Amino acid sequence: MGDTAENRTAAQDGRRTGPGPGPGPDPDPDLDLETDREPGQKLRERRVAAWRSAPRVLARLGFLGPLRERLALLEAAGSVYDLDETADLYGGGVVEALEERVAGLLGTEAAAFFPTGTMAQQVALRCWAGRSGSPVVALHGLSHPEVHERNAFSRVGGLRPVRVTSEPRMPTAAEVRDFDEPFGALMLELPLRDAGFVLPTWEELTEVVDAAREREAVVHFDGARLWECTTHFGRPLEEIAALADSVYVSFYKSLDGFGGAALAGPATLTEEAKAWRHRYGGNVFQQFPTALSALIGLERELPRLPEYVTHARVVAAALREGLEAGGLPWFRVHPEVPHTHDFQVWLPYDAGVVAEAAIRAAEETGTVLFANHWGSKGPGLSSTEVYVRAAALEWAADDVRAAASDFARRLTADG
Repeated sequence: MGDTAENRTAAQDGRRTGPGPGPGPDPDPDLDLETDREPGQKLRERRVAAWRSAPRVLARLGFLGPLRERLALLEAAGSVYDLDETADLYGGGVVEALEERVAGLLGTEAAAFFPTGTMAQQVALRCWAGRSGSPVVALHGLSHPEVHERNAFSRVGGLRPVRVTSEPRMPTAAEVRDFDEPFGALMLELPLRDAGFVLPTWEELTEVVDAAREREAVVHFDGARLWECTTHFGRPLEEIAALADSVYVSFYKSLDGFGGAALAGPATLTEEAKAWRHRYGGNVFQQFPTALSALIGLERELPRLPEYVTHARVVAAALREGLEAGGLPWFRVHPEVPHTHDFQVWLPYDAGVVAEAAIRAAEETGTVLFANHWGSKGPGLSSTEVYVRAAALEWAADDVRAAASDFARRLTADG
């Protein structure tokens, strides 16, 4: 039986309810390398310092680099846009060019740029609520709005989220079809980050969408990481996006942009969304640095994402072999075969013990296998997220196995 966000007291006032990195509000889970969730500021500082200085890492996340490096990204701006054009003013110029590019990639009539995905999705579902006459949004209990946005749907958007399921997997067609409350929209996060960046099969996804259609509900994709889903589904972006009535995509999570998001769908929806964007304070005077960085990401990173996904599978397999060779009594790489270029690792140790072992290995070897935060999942149980990007392509399977085996030996000695 589903339940509403309102009657889950643990979710009130932004307190976490899902299996994310730790207690307390999480304004942006993609900044785990920067946020202070370890027991003590010094531990976090050591972890970030070790990651920044290490010669070998699995991902060089641009947002953690110094300002000089971030600004250097714009040196390529002339290759993606005519820099003799007038700068954007309240959504014109390069912002419009980015919107057109996104609509073309996703095969939609139009797209609207937003400064944040939180704003984009609130606006999208508010617009659909006006059209459907229902403020009820069916979603997963581990979806981003439920776990990371301080109940923004209900507190700000006037929406009423209901949870189709909170199981660590995607919703099923039966759960959508048989849900015991009416709803006007179904929101699906692809991939479902807090469950391990998991995706359904293509057949399962189409069945879930069909089940929502049977209930005369609109379908909205939280596609913050939709860009890297093509390998798993074996379908191009436009075919995936075509299943939904609207799609949100992010420009920084996988594309290394400065920030920003886009809402793609029918032209009538995006035009209304721009009106709400203005009301929400998102009609920013100039956004050209962010828009240019997004265009650069679409040019540079988007074509490489399938390569990262393929290599993540190599990394995950070698990681399992190395942890086993290092003598760990139990561990879990989830999903066993990653659906995207990100996945989880679970270990039977307290988070502080694992974090110390990971940081010390990075400091002493210059090789960072686990760069992210380790969160407690219960007594003697912790997990982290592993990101695979361009830097990981320099790692052969043997390199991953050796680093994992070394880490496991350190951990068993400490534990």
